[in-house]
Amino acid sequence: MFEQSHALFPRLAAICLCLLFSGALAHAQESGGDLVGGAAIFRPKNPEAKRSSNPKRPPRPGLSAAEIEEKYQDDLSDGNEARDGRNFSSAEAAYRAAVTLKPHDARAFYGLGNVFVDQQRWDDAEDAYRKAFEFAATNPDVLTALSFVLVQPRSGGANAKRLSDAEYYATRATQLQPNNAVAFDRLGVAMVARGIVNADTEAKFRHAVELDPNFVVARVHLARVLRRLNRSAEAEPIYRAAVEQAKDAPTLVLIADAMQSESNWSDSEPVLRRALAMDPRNPGALFLLGRFLSASGKYADAEPVLKQAIEVSPKLFAARSILGRCYLGLERYDDAFRTYDQAVGVASEADRKQLTGMFGFGGVGDGYMKAGRAKDAVRAYSRGLQIDPNNADLQAKLAAARAKATS
Repeated sequence: MFEQSHALFPRLAAICLCLLFSGALAHAQESGGDLVGGAAIFRPKNPEAKRSSNPKRPPRPGLSAAEIEEKYQDDLSDGNEARDGRNFSSAEAAYRAAVTLKPHDARAFYGLGNVFVDQQRWDDAEDAYRKAFEFAATNPDVLTALSFVLVQPRSGGANAKRLSDAEYYATRATQLQPNNAVAFDRLGVAMVARGIVNADTEAKFRHAVELDPNFVVARVHLARVLRRLNRSAEAEPIYRAAVEQAKDAPTLVLIADAMQSESNWSDSEPVLRRALAMDPRNPGALFLLGRFLSASGKYADAEPVLKQAIEVSPKLFAARSILGRCYLGLERYDDAFRTYDQAVGVASEADRKQLTGMFGFGGVGDGYMKAGRAKDAVRAYSRGLQIDPNNADLQAKLAAARAKATS
């Protein structure tokens, strides 16, 4: 069914960014997610589709069952081609058109989930895959993709339930397809996500490697588990061999993500640049490189990288958020305001409050105040309060800015 001080601010900002990112990375590692690079690490395959001999034939009312199927296949093909070309808006539109034609067929929902994964729209991806599961509860591809999405770190509640579900769906995929190395790898990841790091977890990753000795991703996951089991002597040769043998951008992204999560920031740069040499528009590689450059205080270098990540994946909230932080470090407060304002439109409800603090409209307002631009500070603090009306810190800063602006 499926294929698979002004002078001091930049330094302080760099320190805070490193701490913030390290905290986020540590959380992601503890929860087992591949973090924001995940979309480039695990790329679910497109749903199978066979284009008709006359794909440009206009639709007409009263289509027969055969004609509906033909048009459905064409829409899936259009979605697949657009997704492969990273034209995500067109891919989403095509899959949605397919859903309209056959609302009880899992393939279009699965395709939608894939597009959302590519853009790291985890909530949307989960919704789409759960819909696909309603109509294809025994399809290993659906189960594995759903398990992958459920381990991605997200703000808000219900994370424990998601992680439990992730383990269940991966387990079910291994039962349905016992020779599926990816399913066993995702099961190991789901177990780590739940805090289960033991011999059983190790066995899942080892079995994935046994099923597919060339599955570098599983070997990286195995090495990381061995490290957490205080068996670094065993982990290091596995890890080094995986780095040397990685031949594709997604695997290199995974390795770089692992390096950053273990605070080996500088080691991740050449790995990411190697990935981008293979795939210049890889969204995970672009994001992780931009994050590294930003955390290193190289804000001007990070800017074009993060802007390209946003161009490839316009709804990638994390890239916009970090780009705004870069502008704060560069004291380009107007650009920071505009970037954070754009980020609001693609943020989940839980992520929106991130945009009100030091690395958000609160920080923009503080920058305006230091620059003697009290009226602009009023605008920034007011924007933050539109998102979080009960934020006492912003309320106090807004009052002070208004007093300064009218004095």
